Amino acid sequence: MFEWSDTDLMVRDAVRQFIDKEIRPHLDELETGALSPYPIARKLFSQFGLDVMAAESVKSMLERERAKQAGEAAAENGDGAGGFGAGGAQASMMAVVVSELSGVSIGLLSTASVSIGLGAATIMSRGTLAQKERWLPDLMTLKKIAAWAITEPDSGSDAFGGMKTSVKRDGEDYILNGQKTFITNGPYADVLVVYAKLDEGDAAVDKRNRPVLIFVLDAGMPGLTQGKPFKKMGMMSSPTGELFFDNVRLTPDRLLGENPHRSGGDGRDSARDNFAAERIGIAMMALGIINECHRLCVDYAKTRTLWGKNIGQFQLIQLKLAKMEIARMNVQNMVFQTIERQQAGKPLTLAEASAIKLYSSEAATDVAMDAVQLFGGNGYMAEYRVEQLARDAKSLMIYAGSNEVQVTHIAKGLLS
Repeated sequence: MFEWSDTDLMVRDAVRQFIDKEIRPHLDELETGALSPYPIARKLFSQFGLDVMAAESVKSMLERERAKQAGEAAAENGDGAGGFGAGGAQASMMAVVVSELSGVSIGLLSTASVSIGLGAATIMSRGTLAQKERWLPDLMTLKKIAAWAITEPDSGSDAFGGMKTSVKRDGEDYILNGQKTFITNGPYADVLVVYAKLDEGDAAVDKRNRPVLIFVLDAGMPGLTQGKPFKKMGMMSSPTGELFFDNVRLTPDRLLGENPHRSGGDGRDSARDNFAAERIGIAMMALGIINECHRLCVDYAKTRTLWGKNIGQFQLIQLKLAKMEIARMNVQNMVFQTIERQQAGKPLTLAEASAIKLYSSEAATDVAMDAVQLFGGNGYMAEYRVEQLARDAKSLMIYAGSNEVQVTHIAKGLLS
């Protein structure tokens, strides 16, 4: 793949029309939190028929699973999301949608992508038929919003080893205690996918190596507190907050994956699969920010005059534009390669996804900071939007695992 298809370009133009009509006029309210991102995300799904597509995909997937459980022949076609994943021809269209939204409101995009790509996807991959029937129809259509909770105050990069949130068995049930932080959609999520260590009371078992279980909680459960949204540097249109668990009673039907008491099942593999997908998504987000900075800077260089000349005629300005173009080409080619690998059924390894995340997030941040510099004093003002893009871009170097951690994953891949 070396360029967007005609269909991709049609999708791009339609998304841009939606953005110009429904998002750009409300950016200030989104950035301050005065306007919730969820109605806009649902309107996007509705206008492009994504809600109908998702509903049909979930329905088909559930029917196939029911047929298999009943002992009937069921065709093994479609991807794990019932045709609503990012595989096949849909991969490039999804990349277009993600990059276009990222260039305007990466926070708005994050609310939807975390809900579906992490929250619903974990239920899709780990849940029983009953669990999928219970939660997926509303989550995949954005009728309900999900949070995916793994990060804790003392276990950001050391997500599993430093995890303190724990569950203890109480008869057939589990009792959950602990705290999560930096949770996208945390303040307002309807459904929460929560990772916790199993505490069997055996002091001989190293706390770092205890099994990790995954549970699905619903908002309003006794003992669950969803904190207020944080004030952040960037991604301000995405509500992010803390979760607190005080003796939350969880019945067995809320446990995702195999029962660890039977077969030693563990939630680490599920999280690692999500890490790779999340890091690939960062490249698409970075491409959107780079594209928007590139567009704004080229236009500004053509119209801003200094000493009687358009600033685009000065060599130092040309150098910044040239570096932006190189970054745009490199990150876009990485996205194209990822799409080709997905279509060929050869997904990226975690190390490869980490390498793409590391480079693309640094490239987006460099481009955005250069954009602020190119705009001069105007670039420091919120109305010119490059200020927002610079704040949003920086989040990509921390989001989905800090870039320092990506270095470790890349090196392990090389040395293994």
